[in-house]
This record gives sequence, structure tokens and C-alpha cells, in this order.
Amino acid sequence: AREGAAVVVNDAGVAQDGEGSDIGPAEQTAADIRAAGGAAHANTGSVADPAQAESIIGDALTCFGRIDAVVNNAMLLRYEPVEAVTEETLNRMVSIGINGTMWGVQALLAHYDQVRGGAIINMASPVAEKGFPNTSAYSLVKGAILTLTKALSAELGPRNVRVNALAPGSVPTPGSLGLNDRAEYERRKRTIPMRRLGREEDNAEACAFLLSPEASFINGEILHVDGGI
Repeated sequence: AREGAAVVVNDAGVAQDGEGSDIGPAEQTAADIRAAGGAAHANTGSVADPAQAESIIGDALTCFGRIDAVVNNAMLLRYEPVEAVTEETLNRMVSIGINGTMWGVQALLAHYDQVRGGAIINMASPVAEKGFPNTSAYSLVKGAILTLTKALSAELGPRNVRVNALAPGSVPTPGSLGLNDRAEYERRKRTIPMRRLGREEDNAEACAFLLSPEASFINGEILHVDGGI
């Protein structure tokens, strides 16, 4: 948004009563953008549902008149031993992480301007390329996203759409702190060559670069924002 983009913020977070969605986090982010002078709209659609993914793009068109880029960032976080992975959990992770990425790509392609071009960022992870314990399901999804990114970059490049992946390292966000405590993040920090954890701003700025004209000849790449792990 600081670079001048109008942003649709989508978060299908479950409401506190367990029923429906909670627009609060998305609306707070959108409100922060608007307060800083930017343009933003909040949504709570589930990208696991292709109709809802299309609706999110439809909202962008209604609010801002065009769609130039999609950042596929939705994921269900679960870290557990492989024996503990249930069919329900695996299906949800695949549906949100892999299927949701596919529906986001399709929704962009239905509405982007081929002359102006489009850009897609798929959120990957270092776990897709390195082995970490208790990440089998998560690694499966993120590995598929890397493969999908490579395939889409070759398929969509001739249609003036760039497709890249961003692989963030350890960032203590509210969501991840529900799975890893501060002591775990301190342990991780000691394993990072730069001896610090990632910040949300690190990934936001990397996304802004990949979506910018300065990255107009970057396609099919994986940008690691992880301090060198």
C-alpha cells in the first residue's frame, strides 16, 4: 500500500464462537492502511472454495476497478509428528494451501489486463526445501506450491503474467505464536546466520519488490527471506 497499490485484505479466520468468520483482523489491517492514506478493503472469503475466491476478486474489481496482482498467502498451520496427522487436518491443509492457490490464480486470470500484465506471488517456506521434524504435512503443501510456481511461470509468462514464490523464515506472528513459544523462537534465532528473527516488514517489502516494475523480468523464482538459513 505504501507503494501506491490499492489492497484487498482477506482473512477467513474463524469467529470466537466457532461459527462463521471474523472480519476483525482483516478490517483492522485495512483500517490501518486507510489511516496511513492508502486504499484498502477487507474480506473474509475462504480461498478453499473457488466461488469465494472469485468473489474476493470481484470485490477488488467493484472497489478499485481492476486487478493486477494476487498474493496467495492462505494456509492452515499445523506442526506435528507424521503419525499424528489426521485425514481431516491433511485435507484442510491441502484445500486451503494448494487448492486455494490454484483458485486464486484462476480468479486473477479471469479479470487481469493482458496488456498491462499481472503478477502472482505464492507463499512458500524453507521447509519445502530443507527437512525439519514434525512438518510433513506443511512441507507437502509448501513443496507443491513451489512446483506449481515453476509450472505456472512457464505457462503464464507468454500471457504477460509473472509468477514467483516467497519463502519467509521464522517470523513470530500472532498466528505462529500459537504453535511455537518465545523460547522456541529464541532457539531458532541462534541458528540464523544473521542472528535475528524475521519481521513482517521484511516479507512485505519483498512482496512489494516482486510485484513492482523493478522485478518485471523476474519470473519463476523463489525469493528466500530467511536470514540465510
